[in-house]
Parts: sequence; structure tokens; C-alpha cells
Amino acid sequence: MKKSLGWLLVVIVLGVAGFAVYLWRQGPTYQPPPMAPAEPPAAAPAPPAASAAPAIKYPVPEQAEKPLPALAQSDPLALNALTEVFGKKARQFFQPEEVIRRIVVTIDNLPRKVVSAQLMPTKPVSGKLRTAGEGEALTLAPENFARYTPFIRLAEMVDAKTFVATYTRLYPLFQQAYRDLGYPDAYFNDRLVAVIDHLLDAPQSEGPIALVQPHVFYRFADPALESLSAGHKLMLRIGNDNAASIKKKLREIRKELVSIPRSG
Repeated sequence: MKKSLGWLLVVIVLGVAGFAVYLWRQGPTYQPPPMAPAEPPAAAPAPPAASAAPAIKYPVPEQAEKPLPALAQSDPLALNALTEVFGKKARQFFQPEEVIRRIVVTIDNLPRKVVSAQLMPTKPVSGKLRTAGEGEALTLAPENFARYTPFIRLAEMVDAKTFVATYTRLYPLFQQAYRDLGYPDAYFNDRLVAVIDHLLDAPQSEGPIALVQPHVFYRFADPALESLSAGHKLMLRIGNDNAASIKKKLREIRKELVSIPRSG
């Protein structure tokens, strides 16, 4: 287990109109998945038909408002949107550069094994991971869960409709950032809903969570838990009560995301 790094809850609320809880530092810098190499042309008389782009499950309609800035110049707009949603104090928790790109990268990686600490949209949380016992009796201390309480309460006050409206207004920027990761034909809102579903499926802990510390960072002693995705590990690390609050808010957000009225 590695040191907590950012609010997942706010990441999802802002990136997608979701919310955030602190993540642990996770390994190396993010590398976008490589594009599949082009297949050599078949020796057939006619070339194979081009594969169709995957169907969009949850479309976000285009907004008839003034044009958005280019992604590279979108930080002021993104930070202002955070202020509108969370208030002025929210800015202190976020990295001021590449806001949308950081949100998209983090969301995309939550179902994977590693989330990049360098590309998190939030600043590191203060304090250290709290443990209890030692040696084979080393566990994650219940006091550690209290570190997340202020952010859980902030998430609980979030209005899902307001967040989704903000997300919808800025959606073209999220889609562009997602394409830039190496997904030219994929749709970010569909990925977002899939990631929320993944987090909703996160397991609960049964009693104290045993830890080991082979080197600098802590890890789950149970290999089955250690092999979980970064998102599922996060939900375990924040404690069952906090995870239940996050899942409740995620369900509210998901309901709004899949119910966005289609244009036309």
C-alpha cells in the first residue's frame, strides 16, 4: 500500500461530475496505452472493411454556448468551474496546471493496477498512514479512516445535477483529453460510467486489514487484496463507512450521467 495522494471523490465529481477521496501514491509515471500496430495488408484481392467505431452508450449533447478554449488553455476555466461547484476553498486542493488532463488520466486508470502520483489532479494529503500492531499483527488502524472525513462530508453536500451540468458544459475538453491518451475512437463519458460501476463493485473489508511493509511502502498482506485495482484498493483504504458514503454519491452521479437529455 502506498501513501495516499488525492481525493478520488472530487476527481470523479469534477472530471465527471463525481467526487474524490485521497489516493495513495502509485508507482511510475503514467504511460498511455500504446496504439495497436497496424496489421500488414492481407494478400486478398480487396482490402478488409474498416472496423466501425464502438457505439456510444451515453452521449453528451453539444452545448450551444460560447466556444470553449483549447485544451492547453483550459486551466482558468476548469479552476473557475471548481470554484463554482465547491467554493473558493476548493482551489487549495487542486493542482493548478493541466487540470482536465489530470482528471481524465486518473479516472481512466482507477480500474487498472497503477494510478500515477505525478499526474494526480489533487495535492498530497497531510499526515501519515496510521497503522496498529507490528510484525505479523500489523493492520490498518481505524484512526486512518478519519483523515478522509472532511472530504467525505464535502462530497456528501455535492448536488449531482449541478455537477453533471458543469461536466456537460465542459465535456468537449474531457473528450479531447481522452483522445490524446490514445483513444481516438473511444468516448470518455462511457469510460466514466464504466469506472463508476467498477468502484461500486469494490469489496468491503471484513475486520482489520492486515498489512506488510517489505520496503518503504505498506502493502496488503492478503495477495488477493494486493492484486486489486487501484480504485478497489482505495475503497478499502478509506474504510467501509466512508466507502459507503462515496458509493451513495456515485450512484447519484451515475443516474444523472446516464440520463443526460440527448440533443435534437
